[in-house]
Amino acid sequence: MTNANVIFYALLSGIIPALIWLAFWLHEDYKHPEPRGLILKTFLLGMLAVVFVLPFQKGVDILFPGMTFIAILLWVILEELFKLGAAYIGGLKSVDDNEPIDPIIYMITAALGFVALENALFIFGPILVGENIVNNIISGNLRFIGASLLHIVSSSIIGTALAFSFYKSKRKRITLTLFAIILAVLFHAGFNLAIIYWYNSGAVIAFGMVWIGVILLLLAFEKAKTIAR
Repeated sequence: MTNANVIFYALLSGIIPALIWLAFWLHEDYKHPEPRGLILKTFLLGMLAVVFVLPFQKGVDILFPGMTFIAILLWVILEELFKLGAAYIGGLKSVDDNEPIDPIIYMITAALGFVALENALFIFGPILVGENIVNNIISGNLRFIGASLLHIVSSSIIGTALAFSFYKSKRKRITLTLFAIILAVLFHAGFNLAIIYWYNSGAVIAFGMVWIGVILLLLAFEKAKTIAR
């Protein structure tokens, strides 16, 4: 198999599931949808965030070798900040971010762009060394359930804070957003630590966490729709 084919299959198996998730969440804003150009831009910037965050994560690995608590925490902080940066450049700073539900949409879109490339890279390596394509696409798509939900929920915590403080003063908005970033980091790090250190029981706890997070996110969407100036 040529390198071009490997890249194609990896990207395809990473991007398509992310787009399915994206279509689901965009439906929550069907009454006043965001411009498709901005959604695409934010999604692509989310993918680009993976490229920019990797060198920093490599630096963390050099400074703190092994899957130590500090290393995991720094990795998570970097990912959450880069996703937030992608969402900000993509749609949060635009004039189309004009109703409380919009920040949630842009944060989720950036998160799914991040997931798309992250999963593609996860699948890319094994395929490149000649392992079974179908098996790796299946394992990648099983992984996308957990990884996608994790990134969706953690980013939506920040998006929800921006939504609920949409008509608040700048000071209150910054304060609530900083608190949400900390909460998103703790949630994300808790998921990773449970998976790494508690094995099967940790996986059950971690997936339970993200599904509870999804339910709360759906409730946050409904609440955001009712927020008026």
